[in-house]
Amino acid sequence: MVQIMSAEMDPMIKQCIKDCIDCHSSCLETMRHCLHMGGKHAGPSHITLMIDCAEICQTSADFMLNGSEYIHKVCEVCAEICDKCAESCERIDPDDRHMESCAGICRICAGSCRQMAGM
Repeated sequence: MVQIMSAEMDPMIKQCIKDCIDCHSSCLETMRHCLHMGGKHAGPSHITLMIDCAEICQTSADFMLNGSEYIHKVCEVCAEICDKCAESCERIDPDDRHMESCAGICRICAGSCRQMAGM
C-alpha cells in the first residue's frame, strides 16, 4: 500500500506526484493553445486525448496522495495515455514549441507512472 504524502514518503512517489501534476497543467495549457491555433491542432480526437491525459494525471496524483491500494493500476493506465498524448502532440506539429514541450512532459510522466505501476 502506498503511504499518504508525508516527510517519509518514498522519493519515487513524490516525484511521480510532481510529474503527474506537471503533466496535468501542461495538457490544459497546451489544449488552450491548440484551441487558439485551430485547424489540426483543435481536432476533436486530439483535444479529447489531451483532456483524458490531464484527467488521468490528476487522478493518479490524487490516488498517490490518498495512499490508494489501486495506484499501480491507475498509474499503468496513466502511462499509456501519457504516451498516446505525447505521440499526438508530436504528430500534430513537431515544430510547435508548445506541442514539443507538452510531449516531453507527457513522456516524463509516463516514465514515472510506469515505475510506479511496476512497484
